Amino acid sequence: MLILSRRAGEKIKIGDNVVVSILGVEGGVVKIGIDAPREVTILRMEVWEQIKNENIDAAAKDITDITEAVDLFKKKLPGK
Repeated sequence: MLILSRRAGEKIKIGDNVVVSILGVEGGVVKIGIDAPREVTILRMEVWEQIKNENIDAAAKDITDITEAVDLFKKKLPGK
């Protein structure tokens, strides 16, 4: 892990296409801006972990859960 100290207004370049800007520091909170191409996914770690855990849970679901959900959905469709 690379550890850097930056002040408000300074920037960090990552690769060819990503720039991290330090926008401000207030009371132990650092506000950053990230300039990256649209194809680069940027997520807060807690959001990424939640998505990962939900994907793991979804992959572990029993096929009967999915079949029951499809049956319920079909019953809700008009004309069924």
